[in-house]
Order: sequence, then C-alpha cells, then structure tokens
Amino acid sequence: MHPYILLLHVLGAAIWTGGHLVLALAIVPRALRNKDPRIILEFESGYEKVGMPALIVQVVTGFWLAHSLMPDWLRWFSADDAISRLILVKIAILVLTVILAAHARLRIIPRLEAGNLNLLAGHIIAVTLLAVLFVAAGLGFRTGGFF
Repeated sequence: MHPYILLLHVLGAAIWTGGHLVLALAIVPRALRNKDPRIILEFESGYEKVGMPALIVQVVTGFWLAHSLMPDWLRWFSADDAISRLILVKIAILVLTVILAAHARLRIIPRLEAGNLNLLAGHIIAVTLLAVLFVAAGLGFRTGGFF
C-alpha cells in the first residue's frame, strides 16, 4: 500500500507545485503588466478544480506517510531526529500555506482590482515558494534532506 500512497503524494505535489510555478512565473507577470486581475482569476478558476484536490490528496497522504514513518504523532513535534524535523517542517509549511490561502480567498480576492493586484501577487509568490519548500522537505525523507 505504501508505494501507492507515495505515488499519490508525489502526483499531488507535482500538480500543486507545478500549477503554482506556472501561475507565479507566467500568469502573474502578465496580469501585472496589463494591470488586469481577471487574468489571474481566469487561471485560478480552472486550476482550482485540480489544484485543491491535489492539495487535499497531499495532506491526507502526507499524514498517512508521516504516521507510517513515525506512528507516535507526539514525536512529530519533538525535532529530536531528522524524520521528526522534516515532518515538523512540512506541517509548518502546510499551516503557512493555509493562512496565506485563507487570507487571499477571504480578504484579497473579494476586493480584487488593479490597485491591490500586487498584494495578491505577493501571496501567490509566497505560496509558490512554500510549495517548492514542500517538495524540498519531501525529498529530504529520501536523501537526508535540506533541513
């Protein structure tokens, strides 16, 4: 079962991170250049249909994988060894991602216009960097890691 869970986790990471890289590196610059928030909103409306399920798959499979590596979930927060540190880093990245996404969804997007497009762009770039850190931390489970 473990290889299938890992495969789902990696596929979710590819969709989540890849989509945010496209958004941050191709869509956001065009929206900023044209001062047109609709460019981002159009991309988001399509991407959300695959991006959010991919994130949910990552979260569910991530907790499953963490539990398989370290069944005592209290040890996840101890930072006593490399595995617990990586799990803790991934949980911290998840919390930051949720905070940024909630702020964007609840506070920025409902009032989105050309004047506050830079604020949304900053959120998108931050979430994209966090997505890349998610991948780097995940790689750490196999390589000894970056953290």
